[in-house]
Amino acid sequence: MSKGKKGKEKKGDSKTSKIRTPIVCVLGHVDHGKTSLLDRIRGSSVVDKEAGAITQHIGATIVPLEAILKMSGIEGKTEFEIPGLLFIDTPGHQAFTTLRARGGALADMAILVVDINEGFQPQTIEALHILRNCKTPFVVAATKIDRIHGWRSTKNLSFAKTYQNQNDRVRTDIETKTYEVIGKLSELGFDCERYDRIRDFRKNIAIVPVSGITGEGLPDLLMVMVGLAQRYMTENLTLTTDSPGCGTVLEVKEERGLGTTLDVILYDGTLKVGDDIIMGSEDGVIETKVRSLLQPRPMQEILTESKFERVKSVAAASGVKVSAPKLEGALAGSPVLVVSNNRDEIIDRITHELQDVQIELSDLGIFIKADTIGALEALSKELQDHEIPIMRAEVGQVSRHDIIEIGTIKDPLHSVLLAFNTKILPDAIDTLAEKSREHVQLFEGNVIYHLIDDYIDWQDKTKREIKKKSFEQLILPAKITLLPDCIFRQSNPAVVGIRVLGGKLQSGVRLIQPDGRRIGRIRQMKSGQDNINEANEGEEIAISIEGPTVGRQIDVGDVLYTEIPEAHVKVLEKEMLVHLNVSQQDILYEYTAIKRKEEPFWGK
Repeated sequence: MSKGKKGKEKKGDSKTSKIRTPIVCVLGHVDHGKTSLLDRIRGSSVVDKEAGAITQHIGATIVPLEAILKMSGIEGKTEFEIPGLLFIDTPGHQAFTTLRARGGALADMAILVVDINEGFQPQTIEALHILRNCKTPFVVAATKIDRIHGWRSTKNLSFAKTYQNQNDRVRTDIETKTYEVIGKLSELGFDCERYDRIRDFRKNIAIVPVSGITGEGLPDLLMVMVGLAQRYMTENLTLTTDSPGCGTVLEVKEERGLGTTLDVILYDGTLKVGDDIIMGSEDGVIETKVRSLLQPRPMQEILTESKFERVKSVAAASGVKVSAPKLEGALAGSPVLVVSNNRDEIIDRITHELQDVQIELSDLGIFIKADTIGALEALSKELQDHEIPIMRAEVGQVSRHDIIEIGTIKDPLHSVLLAFNTKILPDAIDTLAEKSREHVQLFEGNVIYHLIDDYIDWQDKTKREIKKKSFEQLILPAKITLLPDCIFRQSNPAVVGIRVLGGKLQSGVRLIQPDGRRIGRIRQMKSGQDNINEANEGEEIAISIEGPTVGRQIDVGDVLYTEIPEAHVKVLEKEMLVHLNVSQQDILYEYTAIKRKEEPFWGK
């Protein structure tokens, strides 16, 4: 055992008090090494189990004080009252603002992870805003020092010692990169310095260079974290052992022999077997009684732990699995609170929190479903940033009813469902296969930004296809002339040989004279003995024209234009650089000039 104290009695307090485990939130930009850093601490490989090697949910890991003191090299040198640290590993991509904010609000302290080689990224700035808004003390872990060119690695060595092993060029390099981080933090209004140069940790934010792969600098990071918690936060960490527990549902799971269970972070008070608890559900609130409590072993991550220890009670802060009746439909991300004599107050509190989910809905838009409240908020925020409207947003599995409802939406860009990390039920898959639902598009995935990228790619492609089909229905510009010695019939209909001078001639269009007078409609077009629907510049073909008589309304050598409706001209002029070749653009200009002689704003 370490020299950590078991607890203490607060003066003037008749209840037994003790120091709870501080909650440490780990934040930062995607792929900057947050989970790898935690893996090094707990000796696990959670990073390999995450979808795309990116954390998708808030995970919780208890690291006991004994392990921290041993890793940091200060075992037996000082006394501590805190029992350890509870690390919350939060997703790092910008889509997870809400989850990180929720994690930041829960945390007593934080580690902001910054790749020392890449520096600050948008999500790094975003994390700083969250920490500032929540007034959460934090330390900067400048990760991936082992990737500095020429770095000589020594596993698990303190930064102070491994720094001495480097040559002058590498030392200069790490000094430069560290001061770049210091400079950026200074620009954002934070006073900071490398941890070994700080005298007052109340005034300066510590920067600790580390590697999650080699473990270098990790002893220093843990020493700073536990020192800060002990020195400056002990008074804020006291709790009474008989205060009712408050927690957050991390995940709802089916466990063999237990049925539906909850993975919970308990951030205040105590939770006991037999306690009445209330949490949010898809249909309001769930009230139930704790049947059993299971804790992951120390140094194990609750979301991936397979062996749990049955306990009668747990005290904050800790991760715990809760087994109880009627947990079906419980919402991940919901508060879970122990009921004492304040049942109505708790129901009101949870109801208000569920109603405060920040999702803007529209009368027209796509459907989204996710496995947690936080993920649903995150997905909606990302879609709103891309100006993609949302008509319906729900937590839960994708059912047949969802597909049928989406199938009633006729707009191809809105008959869409995005499903994040949630199960597609068999009846939903069968319904999707029905011919009447073939226009419904289902996108599913377990990495939010991949899911959104896939949808946006499809959306862009679909928009292009819709535009193309719409454009194909337009009458295109064309200019023709009647050839000599090619009058095959004078009228009813007139059959003549023509050359396409420019543009694209289409069957069925009407023709006009250069002065704007209407001539008639093309009934048929032939190239040799073959009927054709269109002819391009330079082609010579025979056409039949309803209406005119050769020698009266038209004659050999006449130049004629296709008549284009005003609505078509508006589209053509807007899109002509994309869809019309140079010849067609020239003919369109000539045609509009004819129409605008008498009406200057025609087609505009």
